[in-house]
Amino acid sequence: MQAAAQVVDHLDTLNRAQRLAAEYGEVRGNAAFESGPLLVIAGAGTGKTMTLAHRVAHLLINGISPERVLLLTFTRRASQEMTRRVESIVRSAVKGTSSSPVPAGGLPWAGTFHSIANRLLRRFAHNLGLDPGFSVLDRGDAADIMDVVRHELKLTRTARRFPKKDTCLTIYSRCVNTQQSLPDVLTATFPWCVDWSDELSELFRHYVLRKQQSQSLDYDDLLLYWSHLVAEAEFADRIGSSFDHILVDEYQDTNLVQAEILNALKPDGKGVTVVGDDAQSIYSFRAAEVENILGFPDQYMPSAQVITLEQNYRSTQPILDCANCLIAESERQYRKNLFTDQQSGDKPQYVTVEDGNAEAEFVVESILQNRELGLQLKDQAVLFRGSHHSDRLELELVRRNIPYVKYGGLKFLEAAHVKDLLSVLKWAENPKNEVAAVRVLKLLPGMGPSNAARCFEQLAAGDFLFSALRNFRAPGASSKDWPTFCDLLVSLSDVDADGSGWQSQLTATRRWYQPHLERLYDGLDTREADLEQLEQISGRYPTRERFLTELTLDPPSAAGDLAGDPLLDEDYLILSTVHSAKGQEWESVFILNVSDGSFPSEFATGKPEMIEEERRLLYVAMTRAKQSLSLIAPLRYHVTQQRRDGDKHVYGARSRFMTETLMATMAKRFAGRPESSAGQLRASSDRQIDVASRMREMW
Repeated sequence: MQAAAQVVDHLDTLNRAQRLAAEYGEVRGNAAFESGPLLVIAGAGTGKTMTLAHRVAHLLINGISPERVLLLTFTRRASQEMTRRVESIVRSAVKGTSSSPVPAGGLPWAGTFHSIANRLLRRFAHNLGLDPGFSVLDRGDAADIMDVVRHELKLTRTARRFPKKDTCLTIYSRCVNTQQSLPDVLTATFPWCVDWSDELSELFRHYVLRKQQSQSLDYDDLLLYWSHLVAEAEFADRIGSSFDHILVDEYQDTNLVQAEILNALKPDGKGVTVVGDDAQSIYSFRAAEVENILGFPDQYMPSAQVITLEQNYRSTQPILDCANCLIAESERQYRKNLFTDQQSGDKPQYVTVEDGNAEAEFVVESILQNRELGLQLKDQAVLFRGSHHSDRLELELVRRNIPYVKYGGLKFLEAAHVKDLLSVLKWAENPKNEVAAVRVLKLLPGMGPSNAARCFEQLAAGDFLFSALRNFRAPGASSKDWPTFCDLLVSLSDVDADGSGWQSQLTATRRWYQPHLERLYDGLDTREADLEQLEQISGRYPTRERFLTELTLDPPSAAGDLAGDPLLDEDYLILSTVHSAKGQEWESVFILNVSDGSFPSEFATGKPEMIEEERRLLYVAMTRAKQSLSLIAPLRYHVTQQRRDGDKHVYGARSRFMTETLMATMAKRFAGRPESSAGQLRASSDRQIDVASRMREMW
């Protein structure tokens, strides 16, 4: 009773809607805490993470075993943060009691969809025809396999342009995640590839076969195999009954396969809680399906309970009024009206400027002015629809010596030196991993594709035992170091039964790789720092398989993400695409190019559902701001083309989202010369000046 009283006191820190969501359900008789299906619509900045963490903690405190809670997120960071908060809440609630319901290891079944899929597939590998030691391919490796198959099928020698490997992989991925047929995907999204339907179908069959031969799965396979597993009632019941409660974060970002998995595990919805915001569904290009969250309540009889969080703890009311007005004009949605106790604050600005140069100048001047008023650079962000939209701004920032970070750059695992080192461990983990094998072999002097292929064939003939490589005749340039290389692989294949103590293997591999790093690459300081980071990261993982798989599924950012080297500075500005900014917040936010063609994107025209997603994208951008928000609309754009008369300017049209109702919630201004002057500038642009004559006269 003492612990229960403390829990009630703790839940009093939540607002009414948050508390309803956290404690939804009841203890029935001597049974555990039970609840029906619950949908929490969490508006931007309304404390979604805090609410979900309190719900998980409430389940544990009311007798649900941590091993029987499945918490699914979209990033490892979100999973770790959720677990940390749950532990903190529970410790506070049961303080003074003899034991805590949360074990030292936290929540054993908290993780991303893909990481949980990886664990389950290894557990049920024999039921799926898989080797439990299968490899997980990152996107680069998957594209390389696709490219090898393209060459084998002679699809690279066609008279007409055949899609490149990355495009082929994107088409394949979209078919898998949308559950649409190849012809339908091509017609809707890749119309220029429609004539290649038969060839792509053959390519994908061989791609799947090649992965099966090498016992490798790509990202999409993890979900696909999981869905096939739970499509069988026996396995769906066995896995589903292992969990009393399944909670899903960011449900608006799930695709059809993920929704099917959830429904298979808990077809009656008992113990299912999904949290998200339909107004922030912006990832259809990754096959996210907004209908999953819009149609969730009607999947069950009776309908799922819907609780809406509307009290915002991030932005001022004028910013929320603007965002509310924008999203209210969307036709299909869960209606919500965000409000806050922060009633004061300036209206968001709608700023028109002459062109891209004036836009960059306005942003930089505003940022520096904010800095003089005491706002750090890192508390300010510039958001944009496409990565190239910041090009002119970046030039101005460099010119003014303002450091910045741009999100959306090279990922850690995409760096060549990191892929090299990890490929050695991946090959040791799965000797059938041909992609890793070829990459490692080509690190050696004189070992081109042909020699690498012959070497891998010899390994296969030796039943994939690395000792068989000692009999391979290495090319002269690498023959001296060949025995050492073979010894390394043999030692890496010898792991403890429980997989522990593997970190020393990473050190040994790095020691072997060092001379190749020095021979193949420049910029050694940065690259060596990345490899040191790998060694530090490795200590968090109990086994080599967990390290390789989880790092592949959710890699950290690389130093290459940092533009202008802000690590040398104590402060730096944030530049980000809107997609990368989701979940973040800053005191002051500037949104570039708010005009038709950017918001909404020109590629969304003609598709009502895409126009609505573009509206949600602008909504996400606006709701990142805490105190200050500026939407910037250039009156004309500079377009580079191969024209006889050189480049040209096109005039921007006001975004269709900027209706008169929305404009009434904003302060309007023009930054730059008065509009009359701009008009005079355009009107007099035909007048010619004989500069050549004047120059001659000077001398």
